[in-house]
Amino acid sequence: MQVGPSPLGDNLFVPDEPKDGAPTPPEGEAEHRSAWNPTERLRSEIRRLERLLDPGIGLIEQAGEKYVLPAWQRVTQGEPRWPVSLAVVVVIALQLVLPYRVAFRPRWLLPTVQGLMLIGIIAANPKRIDKESVRLRTATIGLIAVSTLANAWSAGRLIFHLVQGTLRIQSPSRLLMTGAAIWITNVIVFALWYWECDRGGPASRRNAERKYPDFLFAQMQAPDLSPPDWEPGFADYLFLSFTNASAFSPTDVLPLSRWAKMTMMLQAAVSLATVALVVARAINILR
Repeated sequence: MQVGPSPLGDNLFVPDEPKDGAPTPPEGEAEHRSAWNPTERLRSEIRRLERLLDPGIGLIEQAGEKYVLPAWQRVTQGEPRWPVSLAVVVVIALQLVLPYRVAFRPRWLLPTVQGLMLIGIIAANPKRIDKESVRLRTATIGLIAVSTLANAWSAGRLIFHLVQGTLRIQSPSRLLMTGAAIWITNVIVFALWYWECDRGGPASRRNAERKYPDFLFAQMQAPDLSPPDWEPGFADYLFLSFTNASAFSPTDVLPLSRWAKMTMMLQAAVSLATVALVVARAINILR
């Protein structure tokens, strides 16, 4: 009676028996098979299982990275360059319309430097911020620093002349427009600092190199209520800066690191001083 296959063939540590009718191997090959190694058999089976499971494992890893982790915690394609570039252009334009007594002198110097630096940054990385470069980040920080210097000078000059009564602006509307230009520039400049420094900058955020954020956005606290591909962009940092400058305190975005808290405190102080003095002087002129 024919009996089924021997169960010994399923055992990794026992060599398979030759089937009935199979040709007898030569003497040398038979001696080679007699030296059968169970370790090699085990390795062969493991390699076979890896080949079978490899596509499934790859799909599981991709699905876990794409759908389990939120976008701000995984590698993404990077945010576009144009929102930041447009914001810098607005900052340059606002500096050029300031009155002579509060503008940095010579008036053309800092806007020219900012424009040249912006052109160089766009030429090096025009579309998306998807690569890390020490030179590129240094140039970006330098551009933000120059913009900060220009606006700090204008805000300081405005506050000084308002306190001393030497501003020589008798039109309330022109005074309010001057204060608004400095206030808006202040909002954009601090938004640039938040955007550049949070988790090491946009390129570092794109590569998900740092686990802990410096700012806690609402989408991070409620991931079920936000799109799966959401990650903070410049518009989010601009909103953060605007609400901090207008409310003089955090609103829906909370600072987590010490530098973020100190920077927001400084922005609120500058905004409060500018608004209070400009509005008070405008009311005094109307009287």
